[in-house]
Amino acid sequence: MKNTWVLLIALVIVGVLPAVGYTQVVGYEDEIIDETETPWEPHRPKLHFSPPSKWMNDPNGMVYHEGEYHLFYQYYPDSTVWGPMHWGHAVSKDLVHWMHLPIALYPDSLGYVFSGSAVVDRNNTSGFGKNGRVPLVAIFTYHNMAGEKAGRSDFQSQGIAWSLDNGRNWTKYTGNPVIPNPGNVRDFRDPKVLWDDASGQWIMVFAVGDHVNFRASKDLKNWQHLSDFGKDRGAHGGVWECPDLFPIQVEGTGEQKWVLLVSINPGAPNGGSGTQYFVGNFDGKNFTPDPDFSRSTEKGRAVWLDYGRDNYAGVTWSDVPKKDGRRIFLGWMSNWDYATVVPTAAWRSAMTFPRTLQLKKTEEGYRLFSLPVQELEKLRNGEMTLPERKISGNYELNLLPAFSENPLDINLEFEPVAGARFGIELYNKKGERYRIGYDAAGNQFFSDRTQAGDHTFSPKFAVKMHTAPRLSTDKTVRLQVLVDVASAELFADGGSVALTDIFFPTEPFLQARIFSENGKVRLVAGKIYALENIQK
Repeated sequence: MKNTWVLLIALVIVGVLPAVGYTQVVGYEDEIIDETETPWEPHRPKLHFSPPSKWMNDPNGMVYHEGEYHLFYQYYPDSTVWGPMHWGHAVSKDLVHWMHLPIALYPDSLGYVFSGSAVVDRNNTSGFGKNGRVPLVAIFTYHNMAGEKAGRSDFQSQGIAWSLDNGRNWTKYTGNPVIPNPGNVRDFRDPKVLWDDASGQWIMVFAVGDHVNFRASKDLKNWQHLSDFGKDRGAHGGVWECPDLFPIQVEGTGEQKWVLLVSINPGAPNGGSGTQYFVGNFDGKNFTPDPDFSRSTEKGRAVWLDYGRDNYAGVTWSDVPKKDGRRIFLGWMSNWDYATVVPTAAWRSAMTFPRTLQLKKTEEGYRLFSLPVQELEKLRNGEMTLPERKISGNYELNLLPAFSENPLDINLEFEPVAGARFGIELYNKKGERYRIGYDAAGNQFFSDRTQAGDHTFSPKFAVKMHTAPRLSTDKTVRLQVLVDVASAELFADGGSVALTDIFFPTEPFLQARIFSENGKVRLVAGKIYALENIQK
């Protein structure tokens, strides 16, 4: 314990003053993409990916190729509010440290470049490969703003582009759009493509208004309609967006199921934007929900990937090597209720921390679990072990030095008592505070940002406490919370429940405590890790 405290103090001494900026020196072969110092801002994340400047939303084109995880994203380089969409681009070798690359795709005469996906065309089915180079193929939505303003309904279509140099340069297909709008569908977008070994073809799922559409292709250019899904399933409080379809093995078994992610805006469980999912089977043509899961999505009901307000439009990486075997997810850490007005000046938005998705068979049926990718452990540079103890009221953690300089990975295990409400509280000298934890009386997790700082920018931001039902029946409650400068991600009970929220304190949260109300709970175990600042 003594050595741990020494380490934490040392971590702070080496950099107690906040950095006033950082230099984007990125790329390959000593290529310097941007030598401009990005201004330091109070809410710039230290753990999560954010754009060097300007506006960002949905993750796009997430694909692994030649040792790199590619992250493309919706990007507007001329403003911190949404505008003509481009594909921004970054790559990582470890999912935690990112290198910013030049813009990948620009708008053209067919429209803005909206969300989509990318695949490795290993067999060169498209014919884009040359001289033994395997093509990366991006599939995206064109959004013709002039058509939308004219009141037309056919302003969205699907296009493709390819790269032969691992995503550094892209060529758009001259035959675009490869899927024209049928003429009467306003929301016709966000294609996610995968190769289906069983049927020997490419499968595309994309959003069509209030449901999704499946199509097939042998060459990524010519697509045939297969089926539709979702008109009578799941939540329909808003438009369906950013679907993802993938096979996944049920943990601890040899059984394989298919998962369909669908983002919806509005209509999320705590308001605004959120992501639901379905579990079932896909036979190369139709997606059929598992019977137990189907009953959970009848009459407008839904099963949610994350109950927080700030995890939206997330999808998974394509082409992760089989020897790795993980299904890795990333979401946009914001909400359309207030994304364009949050109090950041030079940049807007960040991504969630990458997560590993697991499918498990529970008492409720098949459910997705999510946890931070194991690469998080590489960022740990300080550790504190908390002793077992009973807590009533506040237990101060005295983490001022470590927290002032580092994001935190907080891991706590509690033995609750009936009616008790407990968790972790972050606070500052101004009296601002953020709370996240578990309410035994309601058998639910909660995130409370109603007093967490500035919320004047939107009447929808801090209206109420956000909640998520507890699914586990274990006697102990486990909380893992990733805390960054202006966000918290909860992974409860081994990932059975996730809850992600952002907040904007007017001065940093430099103090933390464990609290318990309406009863004395036992802290069974606790470890807190100081994490590396990836922006340095």
